[in-house]
Amino acid sequence: VQLVESGGGLVQPGGSLRLSCLASGFSFSTYGMSWYRRPPGKGREFVAVISTIGDSTNYADSVKGRFTISRDNVKNTVYLQMNSLKSEDTAVYYCFVFRNREYWGQGTQVTVSA
Repeated sequence: VQLVESGGGLVQPGGSLRLSCLASGFSFSTYGMSWYRRPPGKGREFVAVISTIGDSTNYADSVKGRFTISRDNVKNTVYLQMNSLKSEDTAVYYCFVFRNREYWGQGTQVTVSA
């Protein structure tokens, strides 16, 4: 199993970013996928989850209405569209799947700062 995140960077408050996570080594379309984040000096926290075919999603209260998780089962990719970004969204963002055990990507840094 391999998860590779991309799309992070530096953005001003109020801006947008789209993160991508390319998955390989397992049957992507049969697993729910999640995004987590680790803010500076804090523990990892749940951001969003999407079902196998994308018909069900759930979000942390802190990102509801601003972030959207989606997936493309042809491209084996899960996305996180982040709008109206705030300084408190600054974190390393991780892609996650549970397949017999936890698998995490290497993370992508998102910094929201003026």
